[in-house]
Amino acid sequence: MTKAPFASLSAAIAALGTALAFLAVQLRTDGYEPYVESVATASVVMFVTAALVVVTWVRAGRRHSN
Repeated sequence: MTKAPFASLSAAIAALGTALAFLAVQLRTDGYEPYVESVATASVVMFVTAALVVVTWVRAGRRHSN
């Protein structure tokens, strides 16, 4: 069984989080204050998801006892 592409998945999710963070900053400068919090929250969720994918990648690489 081949390994899942954890590295590319994590990088893509982190890139999405970065894009959302830049969008939140742009929305704040343009005066769309009501949308900033939800976009920033989505950005944080993407970064946390990318970190969890990395944790899964590390754990999948370890040997299993059974």
